[in-house]
Amino acid sequence: MAQLQLFKDIVQARSISRGAAQNGVTQSAASQMVQELERTLGAQLLDRSRRPLEVLEPGQLLYDFSRDVLRRQQEFVVQLQELKGGDGGVVKIASIYSVGLSEMSRLEEEFYRRLPSAHLEVNYLRPEKVYQAVVDERVDLGLVSYPETTREVVALPWREEPMVVACNPEHPLANRSYVRPEDLEEAEFIGFDDDLPISRDIDRYLRERGVRVRVVMQFDNIQSMKEALRLGHAVSILPAPILREEVAEGRLKTVPLEGPLFRPLGIIHRRKKAFPRAAQIFMDLLRDPAA
Repeated sequence: MAQLQLFKDIVQARSISRGAAQNGVTQSAASQMVQELERTLGAQLLDRSRRPLEVLEPGQLLYDFSRDVLRRQQEFVVQLQELKGGDGGVVKIASIYSVGLSEMSRLEEEFYRRLPSAHLEVNYLRPEKVYQAVVDERVDLGLVSYPETTREVVALPWREEPMVVACNPEHPLANRSYVRPEDLEEAEFIGFDDDLPISRDIDRYLRERGVRVRVVMQFDNIQSMKEALRLGHAVSILPAPILREEVAEGRLKTVPLEGPLFRPLGIIHRRKKAFPRAAQIFMDLLRDPAA
């Protein structure tokens, strides 16, 4: 099992050194393991002369086999824990940064109330890395915006967050009861990087209403956008829940948009994923409106 796990991680990382690091072994030991597998199977698995590694056809067959076997092993462990009545275990989550630490803290508190013996591990990543962590089965669940189902990933709806105009408290729009899209015409605007789904959604919203803004800065994370808004005279369109702290402390103002815009959040997991009971409880918690 350890060999199959190491080989799977090497293929996914396209690197013997990174695969070795993920499994707590030296690069030399990982290289020897690959050579041993190749001698045993009588076939070359990887082309190690290329960077990144090229996975040869026999290596792809072994990789697919490794994933199947390791998934069955995971299913066995889950079923055995359930038979033994175990409620503990570790639940691994990958989340986009903008879900928010305060939001995650509330979820963790409720999770531990329901399952005190379990442990929750949360890693914050860029959206594409959340998907990759789910595909590579390094986490049980991923939390993303604009979730998409793929060949390897199942996406479930979680919630929709209203988007609002955010600005410095001294901005002319700060004291409005609402902002019409046309009020943003030629406004200095802080946007998201073009490759992010939320950027494309905001662009679509403004374009459909015939509004042009002057993009003065772009970021790939909301924390940097909030700092830029606080120190400057531009506006942005951001999810309301992640601005609560700044609004409460008077650092930013938010104004509702006329003609609503929402950011969808979703839960993603690997297809045919066998969930430990603790992971299933956390997923149920996410989808429970009362929570």
